[in-house]
Amino acid sequence: MNQDRSVIERQPASWQLPDEVWAAMEPLIPPRKSPEGRPRTVDLRRITEGIFFVLRTGIQWQAVPRERFGPPSTVYYYFRRWVDAGVFKDLWTQALAAYDDLHGLEWTWQSIDGAMTKAPLDRKPRVRTRRTVASAVPSAAS
Repeated sequence: MNQDRSVIERQPASWQLPDEVWAAMEPLIPPRKSPEGRPRTVDLRRITEGIFFVLRTGIQWQAVPRERFGPPSTVYYYFRRWVDAGVFKDLWTQALAAYDDLHGLEWTWQSIDGAMTKAPLDRKPRVRTRRTVASAVPSAAS
């Protein structure tokens, strides 16, 4: 039992980036907008782990632990910037290609799920549904 616990304790958290993932992601990160102005002082790997922390845990952006990942507004700023630049899409494409090389993907099989409903295009007023409410019946005590 103690051996199982030590194996679990040595595993990194799901948002921590292995060196191989960071090596693949770092070249995808766009350069600074301008060489002028203050130099970048944030640790981009730390910011990236903060982004994956939010995506993995579902925590709100403003609740990101500042001590571990930096200011929440900075973590969100880089997330939005990298989404717009296609960094995560490119990383996902690389991951799929690597998995395909290792294990193979069945590219011919596809699935889609969804629901379609007709949009209300006419201007007719909607019929209100009467709500059922408990009636005020005099109690036996009164």
